[in-house]
Amino acid sequence: MGQPQRPIAAEQPIIALGRVLQTIREEDNIDVLMDTTISYIKEQFDYNLVWIALYDRLKHTLIGKGGIAPDSDTKFLRKQIALNPGDLLEQVVIEQRPLGVADLRLEPRAAEWQEIGKKFNIQGTIVLPIRCKDRFLGLLLFGSERWGYLLPGEAKARLLMVLGELGAVLAQKELDLQQQQTKHLDEPLLNLLENLRTLNNLDQKLKAVVQTTHQFISPSRTNIYWFERQGRYFWCRMSNQLANIDRHSSQKQIAAGMTVQDLSEFYYALSVNQIVWIGDERSSLKSHFTAKVLQRLQVRSLLAAPILWQKELLGFLAVESNEPRIWTEADKNFVQSAAGLISLVAPTETMESTIKQIQDDAQLNSQIAQAIYNNDDLQATLSNCATKVLTRVAANRFLLLQYNPEQHNYQIIFQSQPQNRRPLTFTFHAPKDMDEQMLKSAKTAVELQNIEEDLRFFNWRPLLLEHGMRSLLVCNCTQGHTPNALLVIAHETNRSWTTLEKELLWVVSQQIGVIVRQWQLQTDTEQQQQILHSIQQCLRILEKAQSTHEEKHLERTALEQIATVLNSPLALLLSWLPGENSAEIIPGIIHDSRFEVAVDKAIPIETDALIQWTLAKEDYLCVYADDLPQGTRKWLNGQGIGKVLAIALRTSADYAPTSILLVADRREQHWSQQSLNATKTLVTQLAWSRRQQQITQLLESTTQELRQLNWYKHRRLEEIQRTATLLLSQIDDLGIPANELTQTRYKLLLRQLDHTTAAMTALVKLEQWQLHCSSETMPIATLLKRSLERVENLLKQRKLWAGVHGLGQSATDTDSSNSGIFLKGLQPSSYPSSLAIAGDIVKFELVLYELLVVACNRSQSGDRIDIWCRRLEEGLLELSITDNGIIEPHLLAALQHQTPKDVLAASQLNQPPGLHLLICQQLMQRLGGELHFYQLPDHRVVSRLLLPLAV
Repeated sequence: MGQPQRPIAAEQPIIALGRVLQTIREEDNIDVLMDTTISYIKEQFDYNLVWIALYDRLKHTLIGKGGIAPDSDTKFLRKQIALNPGDLLEQVVIEQRPLGVADLRLEPRAAEWQEIGKKFNIQGTIVLPIRCKDRFLGLLLFGSERWGYLLPGEAKARLLMVLGELGAVLAQKELDLQQQQTKHLDEPLLNLLENLRTLNNLDQKLKAVVQTTHQFISPSRTNIYWFERQGRYFWCRMSNQLANIDRHSSQKQIAAGMTVQDLSEFYYALSVNQIVWIGDERSSLKSHFTAKVLQRLQVRSLLAAPILWQKELLGFLAVESNEPRIWTEADKNFVQSAAGLISLVAPTETMESTIKQIQDDAQLNSQIAQAIYNNDDLQATLSNCATKVLTRVAANRFLLLQYNPEQHNYQIIFQSQPQNRRPLTFTFHAPKDMDEQMLKSAKTAVELQNIEEDLRFFNWRPLLLEHGMRSLLVCNCTQGHTPNALLVIAHETNRSWTTLEKELLWVVSQQIGVIVRQWQLQTDTEQQQQILHSIQQCLRILEKAQSTHEEKHLERTALEQIATVLNSPLALLLSWLPGENSAEIIPGIIHDSRFEVAVDKAIPIETDALIQWTLAKEDYLCVYADDLPQGTRKWLNGQGIGKVLAIALRTSADYAPTSILLVADRREQHWSQQSLNATKTLVTQLAWSRRQQQITQLLESTTQELRQLNWYKHRRLEEIQRTATLLLSQIDDLGIPANELTQTRYKLLLRQLDHTTAAMTALVKLEQWQLHCSSETMPIATLLKRSLERVENLLKQRKLWAGVHGLGQSATDTDSSNSGIFLKGLQPSSYPSSLAIAGDIVKFELVLYELLVVACNRSQSGDRIDIWCRRLEEGLLELSITDNGIIEPHLLAALQHQTPKDVLAASQLNQPPGLHLLICQQLMQRLGGELHFYQLPDHRVVSRLLLPLAV
């Protein structure tokens, strides 16, 4: 076999690469790997500065493993460099890709490497990551005195191959180390599990866990802290330094325990099954709480795992170190596993008592359900339930709250507390929207272990703390629905409750919800029956009161009934008549001298604030006495008045209210919505009854006056008719004068007097108490002539012109503009026309006369009054009287409606001339004609009279 040939120069790099790759693959020592890599780079590449470092992801630092320096001092190449945001090296760590710098001396992001570059005159620098499958393991930095950072392709390929192989080896060694550590957990945990099976006492089991954990992790000390719910503190139950710490030993407890209030974040992290670890400058807690925990336990490092059973925190297993320490994954896994073993064995200590407690809870639920179905006394049922629940959950107060939608708060409808505690007298504010939604969706009791730290039910906090309550259990008594009833269990210290206790209270609350619902239905039914009875009684009394002529009897009777429904000591009525400026006080009842009012004072309607506030509201007005102005307090001056309810007596939208009901009571008095609804019903009934009574009184008074007037005028007319008849008889007895001219004149006057007497006789006989309609015919010209002759003197006095138009038309002529007769003064005229009317001519003449008189009275001197005649196709004759007078708009509107909207209100139709015109309108409707009033665009007033034409 011949001698091997020496490799040529071109093969030297490939051979060196193969040699270093084989060395890296076969070497187990990491330091040797680093030295091998550095030697290869020094041999194959011409760089003045070479540095290789490994990455510590826990500390986020680079640990130097050596390299090449321009001088012999290489200590700086083995330093640890912390990575800061924005650093050049951190960019390589994050991006895991090569990075070049043209001149290291001018690179500010290189931190201390910039100073090294200036010291050794290093310019072109390249940083290459060492990684495996996207896992960053370290980096290689090399630089030269040449400017720029270009690396030849062939050299770069060889270097990346070496770094890739190095990364694969480092990743595998890290994985082997983790697997080796994981395997170490198996044996001690299996031995511990086997040991726990042979021990009967829980403290012995805890001691075994502590010893095994201490041997595996080797901290300064290992402790098991147990959680005491009553005081919300942890006490050291077992330690490797002390055999067993009694929780009732006050000195040791203070030395080895800690409260939840001091370490709240630490406690809440354990409650949600999270491991808490505090190591060398690293922590799972915030810095503030980290310092508090370390200071409280007087350690530098801590690793704690929760002991949970059925989501309840029983305590925690803690390994503590007096020196800063980095807790490995193996440490965390072992502590968590050991704490899990404690969670399995801990419940066996109290198994018998737990079973007994479950049986007692089931019996308590059965007793409550039986009380509901047996319809026992509800107060006794709740009292018995409260006693057992408070004893069971070791609490101080049992509160049953019910929502009041009118006051938007929760009122205490039942409470139980120790004998040395006073009952609560305040109401609870309605919870915020988030709290209400939480209660609506809750399926178990809501626990507040420390009211001062918990943000839930924040608006309850001041009152609860003021009355010495520090922790709560709150249950919605109707699951899935808006919380109308709440069961609240309170305790005077900060504490927590077990899952069994919360589940028991939840079941009890749902059964109490049935009781409250039944209670509410029964109360509502009784209240409705009472109100219905009061309304029925009041309506019967009001009915009787309407027929009583005693003054204000109706009002006083109604006020008594309203005061009974509202259970208030004062009820009165502010009353006034339409058109009046002040209201009088009608007192109903005043049961308390502290509620007296100034009854004799007249109250100005327009300026009194309470009256105006009430009239402005369609519904009732409820106001505190302190909010009333000084003017109102002058007459509503009772010292006991704290709250006022005011309702206007309304009947219809067309009728303005003329009375206001006032009910006064103490400030703390609350009127239920049902009683208010009943009161509004009674007030409405009183308003209609009072209006009906006023209308009846008005009609009776008016009828009485009209009857007296009619009787008087009729008797006077009879006397005039008797006297005229007697005089006419005496004239007949005297005979006819002899003078022929006198005789003719005498006969004419005698005939006219006889005609008048005959008409008077017919009036006295036929129209004593009701109108009699006759049927006659008369030419319209004659009717107009007679009517104008009656107003002849009035026309002269006021210097008015009167004109008649349209009398010259034939039966078929509808044009009234061709003929017209204008009268000035009393010039007699003739009115040739073939138009004639049929009906009660006397009454037609009186109506026409009334229209002419009113037109003359409202016209100015020198004005003209026109009478327009026009035949209509419907067999009617239209007479339109127009004048330039002024008519009030209210009077014109009232005549167009013919009847006032409110008969009790002051109206222009209740007195002349409106009254006379209204009578004419109504009379024409009865006689088969029509009478209308309106105003033309040129402001002329028109009185349009329609008369039936003779056939």
